[in-house]
Amino acid sequence: MKIWFDLLTPKQLLFFEPMIKKLRKNNQVLCTSRNYHEVVELAKVRNVKLVLVGRHGGFDKSEKLKASLERMLHLSTIVGKFAPDLTISSCSPEASRISFGMGIKHIAFSDSPHAEAVMRLSVPFVQKLLIPWIIPKKEFVGYGILENDIIQYRSIDAALIVKQRSKNYSKSDFHLKDKKTVLVRVEESQAAYIQTRKNLSTNIINEIVKEFSNCNIVVLGRYLSDINKLKKEFGNKIIILDKVVDGKSLLRFTDVFIGSGGTMTAEAALMGIPTISYNAVPNHIEEYLVRIGLVIREKNPKIIFKSVRKILKSDNQNLIKKARTLLNSMEDPFSKLLTTIRSVQ
Repeated sequence: MKIWFDLLTPKQLLFFEPMIKKLRKNNQVLCTSRNYHEVVELAKVRNVKLVLVGRHGGFDKSEKLKASLERMLHLSTIVGKFAPDLTISSCSPEASRISFGMGIKHIAFSDSPHAEAVMRLSVPFVQKLLIPWIIPKKEFVGYGILENDIIQYRSIDAALIVKQRSKNYSKSDFHLKDKKTVLVRVEESQAAYIQTRKNLSTNIINEIVKEFSNCNIVVLGRYLSDINKLKKEFGNKIIILDKVVDGKSLLRFTDVFIGSGGTMTAEAALMGIPTISYNAVPNHIEEYLVRIGLVIREKNPKIIFKSVRKILKSDNQNLIKKARTLLNSMEDPFSKLLTTIRSVQ
């Protein structure tokens, strides 16, 4: 069988990486992406071969549209020559439209019903949609798919990423000194589902810098524009990582993680790292982790400071045990994917 994967984000690359390796044993696999800095650099770190087609459209809506149209045009030629029997994506709009137009069966994964634009442009065109069990099927039915065509798996996507082997980095690779480390992940600023740009992370970093000068304060940006702003505002007061890293490798050296509520927040929580979410984009996965006590949700920088201080004085062993138990209970969605592939053939 010929299978086409379209991988648009770092999370998608990490999530699909083990599935791609398994499927390549008995199938021809084409992996495409776009010229998007974080994906391109992470693919080099993880040694995943990608065919780059098109570009990321950035923040502007008209540029997003133009980039998508251009990408579909180029993809149609490349995919047409490969002639796949099946498409797998995380609700890629371009993959959905091309697969529909070429009569290619398309299986998609998603844990992001809040990404309305992407869901509307992809879900109506897929044959089957695989989602984490904690998200109600009705969240996706409204986008144009039958409930019977939605398959739930008992895991969250970050679990598959955490279970993978990470690169063997040392503290010096991240410029870390021998002291406690507070890691802050800035919020997404260019996705279509972002309605406002409040720079929540900047206010949090300001407070952390004032109160924890005795710690490694590491900030992980998303875009070059983020990184340049952070360097201009904070200079050498913080460690600004200006290269794409394997997140799990960095989290291994982290004592407290402060994230926007996305995939890296879930990764940190499942690794048993004390995690604070400032919930920049409310979603089901973050809500679940908060509900079961693996994540603290807080937006107020001064209260976050108090939480960090408390965490750094604790041993957090109960949190580690709780995270390990949950991680071990989660299934590998690959088995559900294989069953779904057979059902659409």
